[in-house]
Amino acid sequence: MNNTITPNHGSLLTPADTPASLEKALEKSEDVKEKMVDCVTELATVNEAVKQEMATGITFRQAKKALAQSESVEEKVQECADELHEVNQVLAEGIGDRNEINRELKKMGRKLAATQHMLSHAQDVLAVAEEAAEQAVQRTLRDFVTGIPNRELFNDRLEQAIALAERGGWLLGVMFIDLDRFKAINDTHGHAVGDRVLQAVAQRLDEQVRSGDTICRWGGDEFLYLLVNPQSAGNIEGVARKVLDRISEILVIDDLTLSIEPSIGIAVYPSNGTTAEELLVNADAAMYRAKKMKTGFNFFDDVQQDGG
Repeated sequence: MNNTITPNHGSLLTPADTPASLEKALEKSEDVKEKMVDCVTELATVNEAVKQEMATGITFRQAKKALAQSESVEEKVQECADELHEVNQVLAEGIGDRNEINRELKKMGRKLAATQHMLSHAQDVLAVAEEAAEQAVQRTLRDFVTGIPNRELFNDRLEQAIALAERGGWLLGVMFIDLDRFKAINDTHGHAVGDRVLQAVAQRLDEQVRSGDTICRWGGDEFLYLLVNPQSAGNIEGVARKVLDRISEILVIDDLTLSIEPSIGIAVYPSNGTTAEELLVNADAAMYRAKKMKTGFNFFDDVQQDGG
């Protein structure tokens, strides 16, 4: 039987080793225990042999040899015991460190969960704030009665359209729309009915608006319609006729049957102006001519032909 054990303390683990290394130490511990069992068995065998020899009578040389053999086996057992103690101590320290690491990981996990909860809450608050900010922006750019763009948003889009038209060589059409009988309706039936008329007109305009175009409530009973890249003055006239016909349709509000008569003035970029101010002023002038002449709509060119 060869149970020689060579201690290798340099191969033992430190508490900082990985779980895989701890598993390796456990395996080594079991191996040392098995070797110790073998040594103890060998020691018992040697001792039993010595007893038998002593019972039958042995020489001094035989006794000395048996004693040396017994001491050698005892040394092996002690070496196994020492190595097993060291391995078990390292395992205990390693497991203790691992438990401490697990405790720290649990603490970190709880902190992470709390942080994630705070982050989720912060994201919710941010989303609400962003939505509120967007609504605030929309309120500043939308007419509060009709919900369509107001003059600030219209002016911004008109400036952008002029810049694009200048680069692309496009036409633009600006229609200035006034509701001729609105004041009488408002005075007779009250502001609540007047607001519903404005809302109905805005809806009818929105039904006619083309992709890329913009409508707005300029103020009071005045509306604007910006046509972007209409190809020709004839196309602008076609849109103006549709808008005129749609707004002029009978409007029923509760038990009231109302008739609205719009007047529309049209200015064309670049022939009737190259700035937003020029186009708006000239569209307004054309609208007043349409109102005066009761023609429904007029281009600014008609005003120029009149010498106005």
